[in-house]
Amino acid sequence: MNQSSSTPPAPPRRSDATRTAILDAARERFAADGYERATIRAIAKHAHIDPSMVMRYYGNKEGLFAAAMAIDLKLPEPGSLSREDVGRALVTHFLGMWEENEVLTALLRVGATNQAGAERMQGIFADQLLPLARRVCPDPEQAPARAALASSQLLGLALTRYVLRFPPAVALAPEELVAWLAPTVQRYLTAPHPA
Repeated sequence: MNQSSSTPPAPPRRSDATRTAILDAARERFAADGYERATIRAIAKHAHIDPSMVMRYYGNKEGLFAAAMAIDLKLPEPGSLSREDVGRALVTHFLGMWEENEVLTALLRVGATNQAGAERMQGIFADQLLPLARRVCPDPEQAPARAALASSQLLGLALTRYVLRFPPAVALAPEELVAWLAPTVQRYLTAPHPA
C-alpha cells in the first residue's frame, strides 16, 4: 500500500506539552504571587507535574522566570509607519497586546517589585522600543529619553488599567484611550526638543 507523499504532522512531543504547561503555570504564579513568593514547588503543583521537571527544563527559578517572561512586542516595522502616525500606531499596538497578553501584565507586576523583573523590562525596552524611537525622533541622541517618556505613558496606562484596575481607566474604550494617549506619545517621539 502506497503512503501519501504528504504525511500528517507529528503529534506534539510530550516534552513540548510539559514545557508549555510549566511556562503557563509560571506566568500565572509570577503574576499572582510576584517573583519572590512564587516557588518552583507551587509552579509545579499548578502545572500538575513534579518539581524536578521544572528544574530539568529551566535549571532554577531565574531561568524559569527568564523563559516565562520572554516577550516579543512585535512592534510595527519603523519603515511601515509614517512618522506622523507613530504615536497612534504604538498606542493602538500596545493596547492590543495588553488586551490579549497576560504575560505583559505579569511582567509589569513583577517588574515593579523585583530587580529581575525590572531588568527584564529594561531589556525589552532597550532591544525593542529604543530602536524604533531612534528611527523616528528628530535627533537620535535624544532617542533614549524620548523612548523612556513614551514608555512612561504606555506603562502608566497598563498599570492603571490592567494591574491596579482603576475603574475609570478600565471603563475607557480602546478608541478613547488611543485618542487621549496617542498625541502625547507622538509628541514625545517626534516633536522638537522643548528646550
